[in-house]
Amino acid sequence: QVQLVESGGGLVQPGGSLRLSCSASERVLSTDAMAWYRQAPGKERELVARARGGRDSEYASSVKDRFTISRDNAKYMVYLQMTNLKPEDTAVYYCYVREASGTYWGRGTQVTVSE
Repeated sequence: QVQLVESGGGLVQPGGSLRLSCSASERVLSTDAMAWYRQAPGKERELVARARGGRDSEYASSVKDRFTISRDNAKYMVYLQMTNLKPEDTAVYYCYVREASGTYWGRGTQVTVSE
């Protein structure tokens, strides 16, 4: 059973950058999928970025070329580097892990992009 805790959210101005972190309670196999989702008020939760074991990462079209997902398996960490942030990026961001034992979610971290 993996426990996930996100951090790094906050308020940032449009065009700014932010780096989210997700800390896992135990090791996640590099072949297992880890991802970031987000949910804005009144919107469905959507996939933002996914790091697939043995494959290239994938991104939502709305964040492609602006966001980068990365992993440090030795530190049990997953990151989401966000650049050129836009107001529409405002949402709660959730860390996600899928492995053989099941699917796990963090509690989320708020990102607000505003002047």
